[in-house]
Amino acid sequence: MSATRAQAKKRAATTPKAAPARAATRAEVEDFLYREADLLDEWRLDDWLALLAEDATYRVPSNDRPGADPRETLFTIADDMNRIRARVKRLKSAHAHAESPRSRTRRMIHNVRLHGQEGDLLRVSANFVVYRFRRLQPTREYVGRYDYALRLDGESFLIKDRRAVLDSTALAELGAVSFIL
Repeated sequence: MSATRAQAKKRAATTPKAAPARAATRAEVEDFLYREADLLDEWRLDDWLALLAEDATYRVPSNDRPGADPRETLFTIADDMNRIRARVKRLKSAHAHAESPRSRTRRMIHNVRLHGQEGDLLRVSANFVVYRFRRLQPTREYVGRYDYALRLDGESFLIKDRRAVLDSTALAELGAVSFIL
């Protein structure tokens, strides 16, 4: 072994390693997801925005290709943070005709699963049912699975990626998805 390689190996062995990110628990993740659901149900959209990382994405893939990449196929929603902010601004506006008056929603979050953690990034999934109530319209049920990438942020998390995969085989029967799933 050359002297340079030996010295590099010795430095690597004595250089302090970065402290591993803390391990998140399922209970912490569940509490976070329940808080997110409450904020959306209560239409506290600005507070919900505060849960998102600056590089966050929000996606609702088409039901025929739920695992596809939004750069290669049509998505119902494929928003980056700028579009998410614009969506929230529009939803809060009186000009959002599809949500004026706004829908009342109730989210049920179930079967929360942690799929792994790499550094400060945690992969999570959870099943959901969102009930949507609109005046003079039948109650709509949106059933599916959320896939998240959550970034550890102190004692809580920030949402880096949020994907809502709908189980319905026909979006037309669900009506417009003008609110945030």
